Amino acid sequence: MIYLDSAATVPVRREALEAAWPYLTGTFGNPSSHHALGEAAAAGLEDARARAAAVLGARRGDIVFTAGGTEAANLALKGLALAAPRGRHLVTAPTEHEAVLESIDFLRRVHGFEVDLVEVGPDGGVGPEALRAVLREDTTLVSLALANNEIGTVHDLRALAEVAHSVGALVHTDAVQAAGQLELRGLGVDALTLSGHKLGAPKGSGLAMIRGRHPLEPLVHGGGQEGGRRSGTENVAFAVALAVALELAEAERLETVERLAELRDLLVRRVLASHDGVLLTGVDIDRPGARLPGHASFCVPGRSGESIVLDLAERGVISSSGSACAAGSDEPSHVLVALGIPREVAQTAVRFTLGRGTTADEAEQAAATICEVLTSPC
Repeated sequence: MIYLDSAATVPVRREALEAAWPYLTGTFGNPSSHHALGEAAAAGLEDARARAAAVLGARRGDIVFTAGGTEAANLALKGLALAAPRGRHLVTAPTEHEAVLESIDFLRRVHGFEVDLVEVGPDGGVGPEALRAVLREDTTLVSLALANNEIGTVHDLRALAEVAHSVGALVHTDAVQAAGQLELRGLGVDALTLSGHKLGAPKGSGLAMIRGRHPLEPLVHGGGQEGGRRSGTENVAFAVALAVALELAEAERLETVERLAELRDLLVRRVLASHDGVLLTGVDIDRPGARLPGHASFCVPGRSGESIVLDLAERGVISSSGSACAAGSDEPSHVLVALGIPREVAQTAVRFTLGRGTTADEAEQAAATICEVLTSPC
């Protein structure tokens, strides 16, 4: 099997499992308990918090461990917007992940916030001037992903955050897809969210980095854990696993980026040459840094994206037809529709996402198999 669906999830790293194991066995105490077992668990939790903060260029108190990226995004967006709003205006892009779009729609429906969607280019990018055009003096919060999960387009968050801050707005970025492939420090954002299972930690682990100077309304009320930002007994083992996976991903990032970009370029060139009319979605590969290094996504007019995925799976190549969070939906990707791609073409999408374990031989074999499938009769 050749696994090219790393944007959906990756295998749990052995190092992360080994780091978590003591907190599932001997050091099983509740980190809020004032005895030796509880204090040992609390020490492990705070060590994980410090290690994650170091990778993100944050303070320990900025880190809130969650049950995944979706919860983290909900906490950042709802928590910041509701705690001390300087206005009732939110800005995001139509290409954002559902966790962001649905959180913002909740704030619109239930709490009366006004929402503006910034214009995206045909490659899914948002420029500083496009963002400036929708900002207001009372804009509360701007949420833009560091990298898109379906098309791999990377945003210049430093430039966008500077524009948003010029009117006093806070900035959140969904960095779930970017971790391990892009620099996460120095983005100038007020909040950043991650999901552990994209990095090699178990599913059900995540974090929100929310600058401690900003008031935050918690989603979950109770015993006041996580500095009062997320109540509930912490999952120490998963927090430790996430911190270890994040550290390893960052340590390997530069080597991984260079290697994956080469394999991605090989794959993209072979696929584009295999079949007339194949459309590369997102940013062209001749713009270094503007596309995730392990990400290749296409539309194949005249074919069903789902049928391509099934044909490839029968030949041992695992891919997807878009976001795993929307799997099974008959609706075309909201991301591709936002780029101006016709709905019937958007339904022909297929995505290949390479990971840390993808080898050059696998990329070559996958490219040959994809070409075979795309040139076969419908």
